[in-house]
Amino acid sequence: MKVDDLDHKELLELDPAGGLIRFAGQRALLLDAVAMGLHRKYLVENFGSTAARTVLTQFGFAHGWRMAEAMRSEFEWASEDDWRGAGIRLHALGGLFCIEPGAEGPRSKNGMMLLASYEAEQHLLHFGRADVPVCWTISGLISGYLSCSSGEEIYVLEDRCMGKGDAGCHLFARTRTEWGDGLANELRFFDPSQLKECLDVSLQRVMETLKVAERKLRGRQRTLVRVAHELDNPLGIIAKSPTMQQVVDLARRVAKVDSTVLITGESGSGKERIARLVHDESTRAAGPFIAVNCGAIAETLLESELFGHARGAFTGATHDRPGLFESANTGTLFLDEVGEVSPGMQVKLLRAVQEREIRRVGESKSRKIDVRIVAATHRDLVRGVAEGTFRQDLYYRLNVVALHVPALRERRDDILPLARVLLADVGLRLRRNVSGLSPNAADQLLRHDWPGNVRELENAMERAVALAQGSRVELVDLPEEIRQALPKPVATNGAVRPLDEIEREYILAALALNSGNQTHTAEQLRIGSATLYRKLKNYGVIGKKRAANTQTDAGEGG
Repeated sequence: MKVDDLDHKELLELDPAGGLIRFAGQRALLLDAVAMGLHRKYLVENFGSTAARTVLTQFGFAHGWRMAEAMRSEFEWASEDDWRGAGIRLHALGGLFCIEPGAEGPRSKNGMMLLASYEAEQHLLHFGRADVPVCWTISGLISGYLSCSSGEEIYVLEDRCMGKGDAGCHLFARTRTEWGDGLANELRFFDPSQLKECLDVSLQRVMETLKVAERKLRGRQRTLVRVAHELDNPLGIIAKSPTMQQVVDLARRVAKVDSTVLITGESGSGKERIARLVHDESTRAAGPFIAVNCGAIAETLLESELFGHARGAFTGATHDRPGLFESANTGTLFLDEVGEVSPGMQVKLLRAVQEREIRRVGESKSRKIDVRIVAATHRDLVRGVAEGTFRQDLYYRLNVVALHVPALRERRDDILPLARVLLADVGLRLRRNVSGLSPNAADQLLRHDWPGNVRELENAMERAVALAQGSRVELVDLPEEIRQALPKPVATNGAVRPLDEIEREYILAALALNSGNQTHTAEQLRIGSATLYRKLKNYGVIGKKRAANTQTDAGEGG
């Protein structure tokens, strides 16, 4: 038999009754290419790229060697060259790749070009464009077949690959001596001892990660037990107030579709937590969630941070580096404080969002990305568009679905539940057994306006836990600005209090804050001293004090 005589119709044997499939006389399995791609993704994500490449390369080598032995025993070959050359055609008939018409073999001087590599296709699907060749299994497969059929160690390496954007996959087959010492780093993936070393390192890393995660989960579980009544949301978001419940409900609904989301709200109000909710509830939950604060990175560095750079693109760029868009591939990229981006950077960001492709700094080729964009800002972008500081086209690209996170002062029903959860978290982190709030402390938290929102509340709870002398936070443990807060008239759950009742409570609280000094209290309330005196008299406060003083004087005189 000659190589050209191989035909997949003759090589493939189907047994409908028994369910067996044979290819070239050997039992075969039909495996979905995407399933193989997912297997590859699992190996890379759990054991690292080096270990994954080693496993797939050596699996391919063993498979190719076994195939060469089977082909030798199954067919009568016209020559040894036909047996050696049959491997490439056999793998092509098996659906692994297509052979470029007129292509020479991989042992030739110019190497061999393959088209439609299933491995490159799957790598692009699950990881996006790579920086290095990715046909690891195919390289191992051809290496194993050639090594068995030629009787010497032959290794196949790629210098061009569809997985990194090239038109085809270009392979060379050489002996270890022919490759020389310069490519020893590439040939190590064929070394069986390398496999054990890679797996040992990867398994050690996995075990350490699992131990850390286990400790964190145990601690988190103890924390959640203490505050379980506050967490009615399975994702741990506090949403007791109707306004926050609406935001959470909308976020969960929009998470099911792959639209771009713009989250607005004051600094510290919890915009990133809502962004994480959108990611966790989406079909991209298994992918990465990458957050970047656009306002915290200098304009000159932001482009490289987002899009990556090529080696030599600028001083200090000693190697190629992927950006955050590529790192977030198949997942979500959270652009926090997007309103701080400069006009020049807005143009480049618009292209990335609109075309779903990026170009590294210093490169001329574009790279496709599969990323969901969630942006956030505390600025009024509508005003920015009107004033010309923010591009209108970028605004509409980002604002496909808008979510507004209310300030903490606008959802006072969430203050105490949030405070208790944060208190438990901080207590666990600082290893202090502080488990609750005193009534006075809780009441004072409700009085404060919280200009710093949830972030300020978290800082207040950390300070309180650090200073608390007992098992609960007292009024004296709170920051000064919170202790100074006067009561705020709040209408909750449809209950509206009479205006004169609120006024009485507020004036008495102000008087207590000033230690009974009526002059200072009147100045702060911006009313006359006579007006304050009259109101206090109507409340019965002055009369009670005078009666108490009279009784004291009478007791001293007797």
